[in-house]
This record gives sequence, structure tokens and C-alpha cells, in this order.
Amino acid sequence: MPSSNRRTFLGASTAVGLGALVGFGNVRSGDAVAETIDPDQSLDEWLVTANDPHTPTVRDFRFDDPPTVYLDVSGSKSFSPPAIKIEPETTVTWEWTTEDREHNVVAADGTFDSGSPVSGAGTTFEHTFETAGTYRYVSEPEADAGMKGVVVAEPVPSSEYPAVDEWLADTNEYDGTITDRTGETLVEITTGADGNGGHFAFDPHAVQISPDTTVRWRWTGNGGGHDITFEDVDVSTDSISVAPGVHFEHTFGEPGVYRYACRPHRGIGQRGAIVVT
Repeated sequence: MPSSNRRTFLGASTAVGLGALVGFGNVRSGDAVAETIDPDQSLDEWLVTANDPHTPTVRDFRFDDPPTVYLDVSGSKSFSPPAIKIEPETTVTWEWTTEDREHNVVAADGTFDSGSPVSGAGTTFEHTFETAGTYRYVSEPEADAGMKGVVVAEPVPSSEYPAVDEWLADTNEYDGTITDRTGETLVEITTGADGNGGHFAFDPHAVQISPDTTVRWRWTGNGGGHDITFEDVDVSTDSISVAPGVHFEHTFGEPGVYRYACRPHRGIGQRGAIVVT
């Protein structure tokens, strides 16, 4: 797609809900959209009814350049991607891709509104999300056909280790906490613990240890097959295991951050980290 993105940095005096419209005016309130939306509808229910060529999911852009969301790519009556996560104070750009159909971008709560539906490839609308929250929106002409989107503005969890924060963001309610197990010679981590919508988590999922500590992973027997594969070193289990019990251990000698995952469930958040200090 033709756009290039640059982050917009805003001072403390910038108004909440600021929107910037490129190419047209006639900004409206969005009240008509709000009247058609069930306020009790969950985010999952909203995404299920949104057009998306892929499995409905919220794509995390908090560690990337501010995103561009494209309208009606290949006549799909969709926003692409339809669901994104950003940090507060990030500017999101929407870009039209077609000449022959009119669209707009209207928030369900009236927070932002691009105005009356228009056509024109390359037309853009921008909005800066100053406040954390979940912002659902539609294109009015195709709302009933599933042209819906959502922006989730949420701060990144923060610890002293940015690599851990990025690796574990959106996994098993990670909040920046790293369990301190320094001074111990043997630390055990549960594999197949409750989390990520099933038994698809490590517990604890981030651990700080001393050099020459042995970490042992114990399977619960739940959540199907699991394995351990590290990102930063050539260390992994020999196979995927299902049965309960200890199937892997490793002694960490050098200080550093060691990220790992269960390959079968990595995409849904079964990831962990060892911090050796």
C-alpha cells in the first residue's frame, strides 16, 4: 500500500479526542452509529461480526510504527487489519483504496468521525488516541455487511527488560512482573498451566535467576502437547510431550535474557522468559 507512516508526538496540552481529517470536512457526531450498537457486546462478539480474511485477532502495533488501516481492499467491505492495539498518544491513519465505493470511519461512541462517506483511492483520515480504551468503529454504508473495526489503546507492560516486555506482551495477562528466584539453585516452571484461553501458559512466565541455576519445566498433562524452544540460544526439547512430569531442564551459566516458547501454542501466547543476573 502507498502510505508511509510517521509517529506523531503530542504535548500534554493536546486535546483529548483530537482528530485530523485530510481531504474533506463535514465532521459529524456518530450518534446514528451508536444507536445501532449493543453497549453490552463484548470485543470478541464485535470481531466475530467484522469482515476479516484471517482469524479474528487484535494485532499488536505497540512495538512497531503507527499503523495504517486500509479500507475495502479488493472490494472486501472490510478494514485491514480490522482490529489493532496501540499505545495511548499514537496516531492511526485510515486510507481509502477504491475509487468506486464510498466509505467513512465513524466511532461508535462519537470519539472520531471522518465525515460523510466519500470515495477516492489515497484519501486519508487520521486520529490520535490520547486516552486508553477500546474504540469500536464502522463504515456507515457497509456497517450491516460487517465493515467494522476496533482500536485498543493500552500501555505496554513495563519491567527493567524491554525485550521481555515485548516478548510477553498480551500473554497470560503479563503486567511487567518478573518473579525473583535469584539465589536458588533449582527453579521449577509449570508447563501447560492455566492461561491464554486454556492450559497454554508457563507459570511463572518470567523468572529472574542467578547464574548457574538449573531451571526445570514440569508438564501438567493439560493443553495437549508442549515443547520448549529458545529464541536466543540453540536450546530446545527433543520432541513435543503430552504426559505429565518433568520433560526438560537446563542450567543457565551466562547473564542475559533468554526467551522461549511452546511451538504448538506460541501464536496464542504460550511464551516465557528467563532473566539471568
